[in-house]
Amino acid sequence: MYLIGYDIGSSSVKTTLLEAATGKVLASAFAPGSEMGMLVLKEGWAEQDPEKWWQYVVETTQQVLQKAQVSSADIKSIGIAYQMHGLVVVDKNQQPLRPSIIWCDSRAVEIGDRAFAALGNETCLRNFLNSPGNFTASKLKWVKDNEPEIYDRIDKFMLPGDYIAMKLSGKAQTTASGLSEGILWNFKEGRPAYELLEYYGIDAALVPEIVPTFGAQAEVSTSAATELGLSPGTIIGYRAGDNPNIAYSLNVLNPGEVVATAGTSGVIYGINDQFNFDPNSRVNTFLHVNNTAAKPITGTLLCVNGTGILNSWLRKNLFSSQKYSYQYSYSEINELAATVPPGAEGLTILPFGNGAERILQNKQIGASISGISLTTHTKGHLARAAQEGIIFALRYGFDIMQGLGIQAKTVKAGDANMFLSPLFAQTFATVTNTEVELFNTDGSQGAARAGGVGAGIYPDYASSFTGLSCTRTIIPDNTLIPVYDEIYQNWLQVLNNQLNARS
Repeated sequence: MYLIGYDIGSSSVKTTLLEAATGKVLASAFAPGSEMGMLVLKEGWAEQDPEKWWQYVVETTQQVLQKAQVSSADIKSIGIAYQMHGLVVVDKNQQPLRPSIIWCDSRAVEIGDRAFAALGNETCLRNFLNSPGNFTASKLKWVKDNEPEIYDRIDKFMLPGDYIAMKLSGKAQTTASGLSEGILWNFKEGRPAYELLEYYGIDAALVPEIVPTFGAQAEVSTSAATELGLSPGTIIGYRAGDNPNIAYSLNVLNPGEVVATAGTSGVIYGINDQFNFDPNSRVNTFLHVNNTAAKPITGTLLCVNGTGILNSWLRKNLFSSQKYSYQYSYSEINELAATVPPGAEGLTILPFGNGAERILQNKQIGASISGISLTTHTKGHLARAAQEGIIFALRYGFDIMQGLGIQAKTVKAGDANMFLSPLFAQTFATVTNTEVELFNTDGSQGAARAGGVGAGIYPDYASSFTGLSCTRTIIPDNTLIPVYDEIYQNWLQVLNNQLNARS
């Protein structure tokens, strides 16, 4: 018996085929081969074509089936993880009306800020736990205001994972967890945020059918099965945003547990059993995947948009040459960074160059490099300062989360992305003063496991984690904690100078 998990990211789509009994990965594939592009029509905008996501789902599904050589009849469930906060709008024929406005698009910041002021900060925070900010609801309002001819044709709006589930099943559906990440959920009342929709003038009929995060949400249609190579009737048993799903992937379900990721964006995500909120909405609280009415479970999300994308930018622009046909690998860049002492000898990088940053109250200050010595600093210094800048940005948000009662001595993460760098993992542990446990998993594996729970293949959450194991544990370097505390304070001063200059 086998399970499929999809992870619909903004850089790639990854598909994993998992053996249910052992948790063993039989095959995995990702597409495209290079990083997925974004359509940037204006500064601060970011869009992607939803049909491209589906194209890559089809490609990767066929690849894993070919690699594994298993019968499609033995694949019993599908789980879907997806990039959070995006907006997809479809007509009555379930065709996208425009490209998706994705998570790092900043065009709706002012719309959300006006709603926050008009509805009242206290009302929004008490009911939605967040400012409407630059989230899905505000992006839909932007479409209504700026593209009325498109808005008038909308039959349903949805999140990226809902779109993929619709392509699989023909049913437009969403979840309470998904609505909460779009600031479309009233936590106090346990229902969609009709008052925000009414303020925005958005018809509540555009909200898709709400289904449980875990459960037999829908089945793969005959037409989709033919296209993918799957069997009609395969159960779609789960869907969740990428960060709550990563938490599930790492068996993080209980209050006080914390996960971190460092891909295109960087995230720290902590579990709570309270409806807590940050008064300044610098970190955001959503429904966690295992939330129930009887036992509320929330996830507080700290997101730094500019993390892995900074590493990628450096690699493409400063660590490569088209003329001479060479490009450093990430491992080579990590090796260069490790040759430089902590603090990069005074070189400081702020990584905030990928849209409005929530931890900076939706300000766009851009990425910056400061303190360059033309006689001292090298590519190795840039590589080290970039990694440290990313970690300091995460520490900045982590301190905010601790003020909300999320105190962690251990952080779990997948042994992937920037955590593959020994220097990054060690520095993160030291700067945050936490023990870091790295695991042999990723979002597509977690989605596959969760889909098995939703389809009833696993009787409970615990059973789905067969085969999950810790690959490495990194403890803080106590000798460097005071050193990094001083370096972090210097980094904070550079950040505050930038914020004051933009205020």
